[in-house]
Amino acid sequence: MTVGFSGDVAEYYAKFRRGYPPQLLDVLRETFALTTDDTVLDLGCGTGQLAVPLASRVGSVIGMDPEPDMLRLAGDTAARHDVRNATWVLGADTDVPALGELLGQRSLAMVVIGQALHWMEHEELFRALSPLLRPAGGIAVVANGAPLWLRDTEWSRALRACLEDRFGTKLEASCGTGAADRLRYAEALRAAGFEGVRETLIEYSDQLSFDQLIGGVYSAIPAAELPKPEARPSFAEEVRRSLPPDQCFTEDVAVSVLVGRRS
Repeated sequence: MTVGFSGDVAEYYAKFRRGYPPQLLDVLRETFALTTDDTVLDLGCGTGQLAVPLASRVGSVIGMDPEPDMLRLAGDTAARHDVRNATWVLGADTDVPALGELLGQRSLAMVVIGQALHWMEHEELFRALSPLLRPAGGIAVVANGAPLWLRDTEWSRALRACLEDRFGTKLEASCGTGAADRLRYAEALRAAGFEGVRETLIEYSDQLSFDQLIGGVYSAIPAAELPKPEARPSFAEEVRRSLPPDQCFTEDVAVSVLVGRRS
């Protein structure tokens, strides 16, 4: 899983990426009967948007990500929230088999993958995770709403046109949030032997300021393509001029939670 979320991109990710609603934690706890004796893995944990709040619901959290800067910022976030039961591990989906040595005699109650599975080889991953899970444990694949530039709103369409013109490419990838993606992942979970595969939607509306919008855009640009610091004001102004003249931008967020339990 090579993404390029390093340096300033990781900083923008930590500051501007959308967090997860509390209802998601309730769904995860109820689905897998999580307790304070359980260990869970947040694979592709980024800067801890899910691992840190999840830590208060379980015994321990392992946050695993291939980008050192992401893990450093996740650790900073955990420290600010006085989270002491999180362990941060450098690794990608292909490193999952080696987790058995780290776990020792422990089994995982749950593996959660939040807005990251589109970077992974999901079919191989699901098979590799199965032996690490306790009975009735399982996998949760979370899609935290479509990308900012793929919303069905005037401002999102304008943003997409601006970014496509700027970078000379079509922005069509749903980042694992599309219906076809969810169906593909559900079929792969069943093929890997998981039972009770189902999807839950958590929907809400939010308002973004322009600073949040442009910060979210920066958090999704690979580090090698991110405008240099001195060029960012002009880039932001270019984006601002392309958008409707609103001070806030409304987004309807649909958080998808796709789960499957080990038999």
